[in-house]
Amino acid sequence: MNVFWFLPTHGDSRHLGVTTGGRSVNYPYLRQIAQAVDELGYTGALLPTGRSCEDSWVIASSLLPVTTRMKFLVAIRPGLSSPSQAARMAATFDRISNGRLLINVVTGGNPVELAGDGLHLSHTERYELTDEFLEVWRDLLASGESDFNGEYLKVDNGKLLYPPVQKPYPPLYFGGSSEIGQEVAANHVDVYLTWGEPPEKVAEKIEKVRKKAQAKGRTLKFGIRLHVIVRETEKEAWEAAEDLIKYVDEDLIAASQQTFASYDSVGQQRMRELHNGRKDQLEISPNLWAGVGLVRGGAGTALVGDPETVAARMKEYEDIGIETFILSGYPHLEESYRVAELLFPHLPLKGQSNSNEKNGLVEHFGEIVANHHLPKKKVSNK
Repeated sequence: MNVFWFLPTHGDSRHLGVTTGGRSVNYPYLRQIAQAVDELGYTGALLPTGRSCEDSWVIASSLLPVTTRMKFLVAIRPGLSSPSQAARMAATFDRISNGRLLINVVTGGNPVELAGDGLHLSHTERYELTDEFLEVWRDLLASGESDFNGEYLKVDNGKLLYPPVQKPYPPLYFGGSSEIGQEVAANHVDVYLTWGEPPEKVAEKIEKVRKKAQAKGRTLKFGIRLHVIVRETEKEAWEAAEDLIKYVDEDLIAASQQTFASYDSVGQQRMRELHNGRKDQLEISPNLWAGVGLVRGGAGTALVGDPETVAARMKEYEDIGIETFILSGYPHLEESYRVAELLFPHLPLKGQSNSNEKNGLVEHFGEIVANHHLPKKKVSNK
């Protein structure tokens, strides 16, 4: 598995919907999270995009000098930038980071926000534009040039003078649940992403997208975006889940769901249907909890449980084709450590290593007892 974390550039807290337990998401805080990701063995981190977020490219660039190995999954926005400008930004970032860039293609599902950014296209038109954008972007990164004449874009003698480190270009990640979104994925991307739906629904989506890609002679990898609430015991995990939304009342849920209803994102519609705005039916699949989606757009589900159980649920997704897990938890700094400490020992992580192990130091971490005895490895309760 590849396991990513999340940089909360739109805010962070111990509780959803209120300032209680909230914290300022400034550069020192984001640096702490990034350095935890870098040290703890995560593959990298996703940076969100949109008007409620700090700019993902600026934040990611600022964190390069204070990290060494983590990768940054950063968004390009068809329709908000030109493909040639986006290609230059990607190539530059990839070079100065020595290949630590991954690209998240975000077409956007909130028409009100997109109108505020000057983009006035329908859902279908935005994906048609994305298809053209990615054809130009890929040509520029792969070959250094592009000529293209489409319905939305016309590029004459496009040039990219400085190539990326990764060949043919930094890998493309993309999530789109609509029919046309899946067509764009089949045409262009490397990793197709889904939000955290029950395994049977994810399996249906993966199979559909896989067949579309195969029909075009392409092979995709698959990833999932989830929150995670892991504690030493199942009881503690579910208590933490309830604590996260303990200040969320019916008025806040109704207002949030009304906002999400205005989105033309099929993925967002599927998230809403998982709970229908009700707090009494949030475990939608074993250990898959939809409480976050009551008031948060985008990824709205969390895996909840003890380490062995959460790992088993992740392996169920792995069995249907998921290789990449993009996780998050509130608050993100503390939970990045908790997930690494509790969950990682139960996962088949790709390329994970620890500097202490490589240096032949103490195998198990913790304080040496009485200046002599090494800490013991905890025995599973199961």
